[in-house]
Amino acid sequence: MKIINYFFIIVLFGSINSYAEDSFNIWLKSFSIKAEKEGISSNTINNVLKKAKFLPNVIKYDRYQPEFYEDTKTYINKRVTKKKVKNGSKLYLTNKNIINRVEKEFLVEKELLLALMGIETNYGTYLGKMDIISSLATLSYDKRRSAFFTNELITILKLVDENLINEKILFGSWAGAFGNFQFMPSTINKYAIDYDKNNNIDLKSIKDSFASAANYVSKIGWKKNQPCFFRIDLKDNIPIKFLNTSASKIKYKKKLKNFKNYINNYDKIKSYENYKVAIITPDKEIVNNPDILSPAYLVFDNYELILKWNRSLRFALAVCTLKNNFTNEL
Repeated sequence: MKIINYFFIIVLFGSINSYAEDSFNIWLKSFSIKAEKEGISSNTINNVLKKAKFLPNVIKYDRYQPEFYEDTKTYINKRVTKKKVKNGSKLYLTNKNIINRVEKEFLVEKELLLALMGIETNYGTYLGKMDIISSLATLSYDKRRSAFFTNELITILKLVDENLINEKILFGSWAGAFGNFQFMPSTINKYAIDYDKNNNIDLKSIKDSFASAANYVSKIGWKKNQPCFFRIDLKDNIPIKFLNTSASKIKYKKKLKNFKNYINNYDKIKSYENYKVAIITPDKEIVNNPDILSPAYLVFDNYELILKWNRSLRFALAVCTLKNNFTNEL
C-alpha cells in the first residue's frame, strides 16, 4: 500500500511540475513581447531571455526563507562566528590597500563592508550557482511577488543589452542576487561601479564589489562611526505600541530620553539620549509563545539603512553584530 502511495505522490508532483513548465513557457512567450516593448534588443531576447527555464526549487526557497522561521539567537549565532571574523580579517589583510582606499573615499567603515560580505556570501565562497535569468523569470512568472521580480528581470536584461554585465557570468542566488555582496539588478543599475575602469562591472571582483557596496550604503545615508543598535532590557511597564516586530516599517521613533522609564539598563546608553531611536522585538512574529519583551534592541538610523539592503530585522542585527566583532581585529 505504501509503495502505491509513494508512486501516486511521485506521479502527482511530476504532473504539477509538467503543468507549471508548460504554463511558464506560454508566459515566457508573452513576456518576450513585453521585453521588446521595454526596448530590449531582439538579440538579448533570443539569446538570453528565451533560454530561461522554470526552476521549481526557486518557488520552494521563496516560501521558506530563514528570516521567516529562525529566532534571533539562532539566526545570529549561525552567521556571526569567530571563524567568520578570522576569515574576514584575512581577506582585509590580503586586500588592505584597496579596502582602505574605498573606506576613505566613500566614508563607509571597512568593518561594515566586511560584515555585509561575510553575511551575504561568506566572503565570496557562497555566491550561488543558480541561473539568475531563469530565477528571475520563475519569480516573475509566480504570482506572489510578480511585479517586483518583473522589474528586476527587465532591469538585468537592459544591463546585458548595454554590455554593462556579461550574461555568461550571471549565476547567483535563487532570488536573482549577484556577486560578493548579492546585488539585485535594480541595485546594480543604481549603485554598481566600474571601479577599476575596465569597462565592465564585475561584482565578483574585490575592487568593483567593495566600491559598489560602499557607494550603495553611502548614497542611502550611512553615518560613519555612528551606532547601529544596542541590546536592551525592557521593563514590564512599556506600552506594547512602542515595540516594532516587523521590518516593513519602523514606527514610534523618539529621542532615547523619552524611553528612559522603560529601560532597565538605561545608564549604559544614556550618552545617546538625544539620538532618535526605536525599539524592536524581532522574535514576536517568529517564535511560538514568545517572551514579548525579549530579546529587545534599541535601533538607530544606521540600522534602518541596513533594512534597505535586506528587509529583515535579523539580517540587520547579524550584520551590525559582525561589524562590531571586527572592532580591534583589523
